[in-house]
Amino acid sequence: MNNGSKKLPLLLLAGLVFSQISWAQDTGDTLASSEKPAVEEEKPSGQVLDKIIAKVDNYIILESDLQKAYLEAISQSQQGMEAPSRCQIFESLLINKLMMAKSEIDSVVVSEAEVIIQTDQRFTMVLQQFGGDEETLIEAYGKTGDQLKSEIQDAVKEQLVVGKMRGVITEGLEVSPNDVRTFFGSIPSDSLPFFSAEVSVGQIVKKPEVSQSEKDKVVEQLLSIKKRILDGDADFASMATQYSEDPASAAQGGDLGFFKRGELAPEYEATAYALKPGEISDPVETMFGFHMIQLLERRGNTFNTRHILRIPTPSESDIEKAERFLDSLRQQIVDEKISFAKAAKENSDDRETSDNGGFFTDPGTGSNRLTLRTLEDPVLYFTLDSMEVGTITQPIRYDDVDQRTRRSEPGVRLLYYKERFPAHRANLSDDYEKLKAAAKRKKEEDILSKWFVLAKEEVFIDIDPQYDRCEALKD
Repeated sequence: MNNGSKKLPLLLLAGLVFSQISWAQDTGDTLASSEKPAVEEEKPSGQVLDKIIAKVDNYIILESDLQKAYLEAISQSQQGMEAPSRCQIFESLLINKLMMAKSEIDSVVVSEAEVIIQTDQRFTMVLQQFGGDEETLIEAYGKTGDQLKSEIQDAVKEQLVVGKMRGVITEGLEVSPNDVRTFFGSIPSDSLPFFSAEVSVGQIVKKPEVSQSEKDKVVEQLLSIKKRILDGDADFASMATQYSEDPASAAQGGDLGFFKRGELAPEYEATAYALKPGEISDPVETMFGFHMIQLLERRGNTFNTRHILRIPTPSESDIEKAERFLDSLRQQIVDEKISFAKAAKENSDDRETSDNGGFFTDPGTGSNRLTLRTLEDPVLYFTLDSMEVGTITQPIRYDDVDQRTRRSEPGVRLLYYKERFPAHRANLSDDYEKLKAAAKRKKEEDILSKWFVLAKEEVFIDIDPQYDRCEALKD
């Protein structure tokens, strides 16, 4: 193993190795990567090579891993910021593997249930991009659903473990106002970044409540499918493939595989445990919709089921009811009978924004101020473009993505264009939250760099000579 220590660009370790280099790094807090001898950068290409370029105990890094992460990092680099180098990406991959190895030594683990749930969610997102058709997915990726799901599961586990290790290593880290002032003072005046114009925008979301009549239609449909199966006119797997709205399991004939007690929705689990092998349940409602469940096998405290999921959708009448509710709430806000923030906290169905008084926040800083280009929703962007500062829209229909199921659902919302902040040079008064986040990342870097010096002595690390130029393990 190579000896020596080096301050590495640990800001890239946000679980996803292609995370953008932090603002702090780009404003005079550049890490030791700037002290390296110049290395001619390879131009991005689509070529993927499979060669082991590093080993960290039982974990390996492939050339293809580096290539994909490098291309992703370039594509996601923030405007006005220098894209990370291949060496920086390589070091990030190496440290992720080091954290994986050290997690085993230090007994830092994540639950299997959490890994499975997140894997299913991400696989569902991928499958939905291909209309739920696994054949199209195979054609695009050259891999079966099981193969792709296995790769996703490995990546999810690494991300969760790395995130937990970072939390353990930096536990108790706090940033005081004095830390922020000191950090800001350390940035040369000619290096202070110029921030684009920003906006403060809030929303109050009302998800139309599905009427009982719409739910009854779904239940009747599932009971009809059950009758066909019991009558021998169809089998469960083919019906699941044809009718289930769970794309991840529908392609597998509805098969979910084995789960332990407590890993699935309580209503689903209670029904599954009440069944005998081969038996099919009546429709059961969970937060995801209505399921018809067949128990395949029970082994001790685990069970294997397959299901057909149908999700009731709100009718036009349901949507109009939500619009009327928001229209009434808007009038109360305009008449100053209730503040927008209070109305959002008490009435909005979007938990991500309601807890913040309805306002969108920058995930990197927690600030309510966003640049227009960070508003990923193009409809939101163009709506704001037509609004005056200080105004609230009438109820607007839009497609809302459910964070639990990743399924697009009809929604209705009010938008509040509270403030607009002109482009400016960074300062403590206007940009405190950004500076605080950057100062915190700087302190995290210091802690993680010291941890790296000690941790690398406890594991076996072997780097391909081709990447010795990156000096990942040297002073």
